[in-house]
Amino acid sequence: MMNLGIFGVGHLGKIHIQQWLKIQDVNIMGFYDPDDKNAQEVEKLYNLKRYSAVEDLLNDVELIDIVSPTSTHYQLAKPAIKAGKHLFIEKPFANTIEEGKELIKLIKEAGVKCQVGHVERYNPAFTVLSQYSISPLFIEAHRLAQFDPRGTDVSVILDLMIHDIDIVLSLVNSEVKNISASGVSVVSNTADIANARIEFDNGCVANLTSSRISLKKMRKARLFQRDAYIGIDFLDKKTEIIKIDSTAQPNASMSLPIKTNEGEQRIISVDMPKIPTTNAIFDELSDFVNAIKHNKPTLVSEIDGYLAMEVAHQILHKMKMMEQLHTI
Repeated sequence: MMNLGIFGVGHLGKIHIQQWLKIQDVNIMGFYDPDDKNAQEVEKLYNLKRYSAVEDLLNDVELIDIVSPTSTHYQLAKPAIKAGKHLFIEKPFANTIEEGKELIKLIKEAGVKCQVGHVERYNPAFTVLSQYSISPLFIEAHRLAQFDPRGTDVSVILDLMIHDIDIVLSLVNSEVKNISASGVSVVSNTADIANARIEFDNGCVANLTSSRISLKKMRKARLFQRDAYIGIDFLDKKTEIIKIDSTAQPNASMSLPIKTNEGEQRIISVDMPKIPTTNAIFDELSDFVNAIKHNKPTLVSEIDGYLAMEVAHQILHKMKMMEQLHTI
């Protein structure tokens, strides 16, 4: 049985608690949160011990879950890593590039496991693609949310778009070549709507749009590759794969024969795979525990978390440059 400490029990922290309580071999020792309202609510709801000092909680656990605001990730993760604690940390990995680099160095030195909470990697509409060959040449993603003051401490890039940045980086096996971006602050002091174009060395291009002032929610990605189109609905958990091939796909829901201009017989196959009903947060936390138990790599490592954060900060830099041009 591994003892767990939770840092931050706000909205997402409470969701994590609910999932941790379902995971075998993990015992929640308690939590640390300086917010009295959050703390009192969790004490009442889950009968968990509130620790008044970070060090006291670290002394009683083997692994920790950081679900606090991004600005506190580094200051909480650093002593935990130095104390040899395995670390699950919510995205973004850190608040600054410098903090991210130092945390990676400390994790390597301590030899602890780290997983970053890019939860869309566990979305069943995405994981179902593991049975298909994916090599996109163009990716388009839209992530729209209704306004929520809770997320406005960071830009929409670090709040929403970073999910799609991580997904894109996991799919495209190539280095980033160029980034262009623009964004607008509408109701907060940071960008609320933004668009980014990411070009890769292998020729793939990703076009990402994120907004937190939309009237409706949307979390969709479309992948275009040689002879195939793949649509992913992260919100409604639906996936479709449309392929053009010389033979019908064995798992296709529908197939339609066509002839090319050269007279070649081809098959358009449409597959809408059955999406299992899963809880992505439960799955990512369980996977983290299994990585510790079986000494295997985490699916979303500190390197993955850092790379997504690095691209996000490049996008923020490009947006700032565009803003400065507009003010000249």
